[in-house]
Amino acid sequence: MLSAYTDVVIFFLAGAGFVLLTLAIGRLLRPHNPYPEKLVPYECGEIPVGEGQVPYNIRYYIFALLFVVFDVEVVFLFPWAVVLRELGMYAYVLMVIFLVMLVDGLVYAWRKGVLRWV
Repeated sequence: MLSAYTDVVIFFLAGAGFVLLTLAIGRLLRPHNPYPEKLVPYECGEIPVGEGQVPYNIRYYIFALLFVVFDVEVVFLFPWAVVLRELGMYAYVLMVIFLVMLVDGLVYAWRKGVLRWV
């Protein structure tokens, strides 16, 4: 039982060691000569005005989250449709329940006004 975990630990330590070793070698070999212009956030010669962070409306995030949810639905729906005949009625009922839950979420978001862009 422990031998399976030791392989994982050795692999993890080797990966972490490789990352640390390459970062250390890069730090030793790269040139380090900062000057005032190089330390400015924009190296294009323009002086930055204002803040770099702009607050966005939360609707954009919710809209993107809904897109991801329905995109994942398609990812689950395609393989199910390919092997539907082999899976039988049980898988069909489970997918109908899954789709009903997603449609319920869409109706809820629609009623809350999340899908209104402006």
